Amino acid sequence: MDRLLSSYLYQLPEKLIAQVPVVPRDQSRLLVVGEKEYEHRQFFEIADLLQPGDLLVFNNTKVMPARLHGHKMSSAKVEALLLCEQSHNAWLALVKPGRKLPIGTKLLFPAQAKNLPDLVAEIVDRDQPTGGRILQFQVPGDRPLLEILDNYGQIPFPPYVTANTATVEQYQTVYAQDPGSVAAPTAGLHFTDELLAQLIDRGIEQAQVTLHVGIGTFRPVTAENILDHQMHSEWLVVPEATVAKVLAAKQRGHKVYAVGTTTVRSIETAAQSGQLLPYSGQTDIFIYPGYQ
Repeated sequence: MDRLLSSYLYQLPEKLIAQVPVVPRDQSRLLVVGEKEYEHRQFFEIADLLQPGDLLVFNNTKVMPARLHGHKMSSAKVEALLLCEQSHNAWLALVKPGRKLPIGTKLLFPAQAKNLPDLVAEIVDRDQPTGGRILQFQVPGDRPLLEILDNYGQIPFPPYVTANTATVEQYQTVYAQDPGSVAAPTAGLHFTDELLAQLIDRGIEQAQVTLHVGIGTFRPVTAENILDHQMHSEWLVVPEATVAKVLAAKQRGHKVYAVGTTTVRSIETAAQSGQLLPYSGQTDIFIYPGYQ
């Protein structure tokens, strides 16, 4: 097993990183890889590549408007990227400029509408593993922050998208349901409602898991020995109904396709005992060559 990070480096020309999403989204390109050959197709043709009785498993997480722009009481500008809730309205966040934001600092985040008050937060602790801060928010009526976050936050687009003109809706999957991610499960962005309906009409089944994409998607692996990398944990749910569909499809001899790496991570986590079981909780699973 090669454990050196340098063994996994490759060149990706910046001009090949899509900056603008294609419309409609299922018109994107699709690379079909076989055992000895490959071919270029378009994503809407995926229905022709699957068989009735096959199962697609999707991650139904929804991207939060997790990026907040505000200022300190001194009017100095600050930025916060919310990661996950630690307790009621206390959120782990990456903040800038971190070194100038000690415990006890109060932050103000203006609303996007003039008739709403500023959102107030206090830095109450540090988080060593992420280098982040714990922000305790003062929410009117003590409501959950997620209920009002649309009024204050913005969708955090990936750092490699530098000329983005996408709408918020274009950076959500059409089946997104449960808010909690700081990044979209991008493999699913190419499905449309019409394509999903077409797949059902052809007898291709669908199931869902929930994995809230966290800081790991923004933090590169920096340790030269990959075994020294500390994988950040993420919250996931693999429901009993999805387990039943996966097992039934395999028992019938059909294929199960996990849509994207977050779905793979969910299924792998739920199968750590050697058999697939319902699961709800954190995962820090790290899969690398040699992994069993």
